[in-house]
Amino acid sequence: MNYLDPARLRAFDAVAFRTSRPYPWINPDGLLTLEGHRRLLEALPPVSQFTPMFNIRRKHGQQSHDRYGLEYHPELAVAECWHEFVRELQGSEYTRFLQRMLRRRFFSLRFHWHYTPNGCSISPHCDSKTKFGSHIFYFNSAADWDPSWGGQTVLLDDGGRMTPKSAPRFEDFEHITTAETLGNRSLLFARGRQSWHGMREIHCPPHAMRRVFIVVINAAVRTAARDLMRHVLGQPAKDY
Repeated sequence: MNYLDPARLRAFDAVAFRTSRPYPWINPDGLLTLEGHRRLLEALPPVSQFTPMFNIRRKHGQQSHDRYGLEYHPELAVAECWHEFVRELQGSEYTRFLQRMLRRRFFSLRFHWHYTPNGCSISPHCDSKTKFGSHIFYFNSAADWDPSWGGQTVLLDDGGRMTPKSAPRFEDFEHITTAETLGNRSLLFARGRQSWHGMREIHCPPHAMRRVFIVVINAAVRTAARDLMRHVLGQPAKDY
């Protein structure tokens, strides 16, 4: 079976994506097939497999991005449908989609899950220069999440005024675009000098968590060299 809908991938207008504001982004509904989305949603890995990532110091004085994280690798003990999905993301159809949208021929992909509990947020930031973009797949449904609790990714327009080496507040931005995140939604955006984004503080019950699976599109050569150095130094991989 397909997890990604090939017709949907082929139908996206790359020019419209690249000319969107405040920077290239799309927030499609139904990019995953109905059955594929259902299987992945029902087989999400338990939080017990995740590493707590709280109170980690960030550059430039930005607030810690608190959450639980799990890096994907082929031997990871998760449901087979997730391995199938990743293989599809590594396949030719999705590769051609990214090449067309991002106008990048060569890149490497990394995958991870983030689960975010009550009281946590993602402060406004621009991603690492080693990134070409990110594709966030959202995995909360109306059965387990109320949109009033938050969890929406916000795209921030600074009017070109700010440097990425700073720690602005959400109130400092001229315009905020809020992505739709409930159900079979995803968000693809291209990294640029002013590609500010974040997530306001979540206010949800103790049992609930925001759940996403992220495809990180990296510059292949620079990322491999950086990750090798971090491995030698015993540091965790990081690209945000």
